[in-house]
Formats: sequence, C-alpha cells, structure tokens
Amino acid sequence: MKLLTETQLGCLRLRNRVVMAPMTRSRADQATDIPTDMMREYYQQRASAGLIITEGTQPSADGKGYCRTPGIYTSAQIAAWKTVTSAVHAEGGQIVLQIMHCGRVANPANKAVGARTLAPSAIAAKGEIYTEQGMLPFVEPQAMTEADIQQTIDDYRQATVNAYAAGFDGVELHCTSGYLPAQFLSTGTNERTDAWGGCLENRLRFVLDVLAAMTGVDGADRVGMRICPGNPFNDLHDADHEETFAALLQQVDPLGLAYLHVIRMPQLGLDNIGLARANYRGALMVNESFDRDEAEAILDEQIQAVSFGRAYIANPDLVKRFRESLPLSQMNPKTLYTPGEAGYTDYSAI
Repeated sequence: MKLLTETQLGCLRLRNRVVMAPMTRSRADQATDIPTDMMREYYQQRASAGLIITEGTQPSADGKGYCRTPGIYTSAQIAAWKTVTSAVHAEGGQIVLQIMHCGRVANPANKAVGARTLAPSAIAAKGEIYTEQGMLPFVEPQAMTEADIQQTIDDYRQATVNAYAAGFDGVELHCTSGYLPAQFLSTGTNERTDAWGGCLENRLRFVLDVLAAMTGVDGADRVGMRICPGNPFNDLHDADHEETFAALLQQVDPLGLAYLHVIRMPQLGLDNIGLARANYRGALMVNESFDRDEAEAILDEQIQAVSFGRAYIANPDLVKRFRESLPLSQMNPKTLYTPGEAGYTDYSAI
C-alpha cells in the first residue's frame, strides 16, 4: 500500500504518508497558554503517523483567538512543548508545529489582560466565538499600524525559533480559516490603502514576508503552509480567490517549502487541488474527508501525503487500522473542545 510507504517532504523523512492533521482541541491551560501533560499523552498516542501537525498555536498573546489554545512565546510554553516533542520522538514519530495567529477572530474574554485584537482593517467578523462565559460576538479589531505588522512578522519568526528550541521537526504556517494571513490576502477583510493592501501584490505581501521570516530561521525545507482557497469560515470572503491564490502560489513556489498543505472544498464546487497543481511545483499534502482507499488512489509524484483529522481523533492507531483493514471508531463531537480527558485521550487502540 503506497499510503504506508516512506516519503520525503523537505528535510522531513516520513515513515508513512498518513499525516495527523492540525486540529484545535482546547486542552491547554487557559491562563498561561501552556500545553498540558494531557496534550503530551494525546500526541504520543498518535505518534505512529508519518507526521503529526499540531493544533494551531499562537505566536503571541495578541494572536490568541479561542479559549484553551497553546502558545509558543514564553519559556514555560517552550518547555512544555519539549515534553510533547520528546514523547513523539521516543515513539519514532515526527511532529511539526502549526503557527496560528487568529487576527480578528477573537473576543477579549479568551485573551490575557492587555492583549489586543489586531487585523489588517478595523472590520469585525460576523458571528460569535465560544468563551468560558458562553458564546460572545467577535469584536471589532484594531487596524494594524506599520509597527504592529513588523512586530507580528517578527513574532512568527520568533515562534519558529522557539518551536525548534522545543524540538519540533518543522513548522507550518496556518494560512486559511479566516485567520490573520488570510485576512491580509482577502479583499473583504483588507481595505488598507498603504503598501499592505489594495492591489493584489500588496495583499500578498504579509504572507510572503511572514514566510521569509520563518524560512530564514533554518531554511525553507522545514516549513510548510496550509491553504484552502475559497474557505468562507469566520466570515472570510475575497473578490477572486482563484486569482489571489494563483498569484500567491506562483510566488511561494520558488521558496522550496517542505510541503504545501491543501484543503479541498468540493462542496463549494472548487478544485483547490487542481489550483495548487497548476501554480505550485513542490510536494503537496491534501486534506478533508479522505478515507483510506481514496487517499491511496490520489497519491502520485506530486501528492506525497494525505492528512486525516476526524479519523485521528477517535483512532490513535489509525496507521495500524489502515494497514490491517480494521474498522474505525467514531468520534464524539460533543467532546471536541471540552476540557478533560473524555473524548481526548480515552479513545482506545486495538
């Protein structure tokens, strides 16, 4: 089975092509953003994956959006993450950190005192976000100043430095789901008239500068990027997402990233994988509701791996189940984001 063979993504040598997708699970300490021992156990249980991509992790206090998500900006957070990477490596696995700045997707109830909600423009997202006080509306963000933008780019760089210090094998830029990089790319969230907005070239600049900062730490072959053109999540909309992402990928292609992580969206009639193939020559990882046989069929010279989200929640031994054609357990959606072990570390391996 091709899915269970080795492959190379940049400097990452995967023992199989079954990747654990990044999934917010909200089990970090709310007050400190420090990963917990429970998180170490969760990732260690799933270390037979060819590669684990962690949940989205904020590079700064300002970057936090959801409750109980981890950070990578303090020494205590780095130390806690090091126990996670050590546990995964002890099982022969590899793990990369997904860096996620939520931008305007936030409410102060989820943030530390004094932390700001920043975005390209002062446009509030429509909708609500979960907090420990219940559902609350997204707030109007502060439009970022030039100094804010430069500081945030440096936050991504420092988060990459910190991730490597914590033992991660690589990092992934979260560039979809309505979060800060996507907010800069999209006409519906970026109404700036300076060098960071307006024309397409300017709207691409933030993502490209962030990637330059991240790849500048220890090369591009340890850095991936996740995209989903056309994803409307968190009230995101763009006048022409195909034009935007075609231009972005054409500029990212020469960087030599470890991989491009592409989420398909067939329910919207979009061919995101085709868009990626047409504008990017490097290795692809694909995602969204693949079963084993479909994943096996799509692998080719360019598509080197498939990431699985929901299947990995309830099946810590997913690779074994694929190998031996064993049935998959079903996840309990009611415990996706609840604190505690239930629906997190208590799913059994066969």
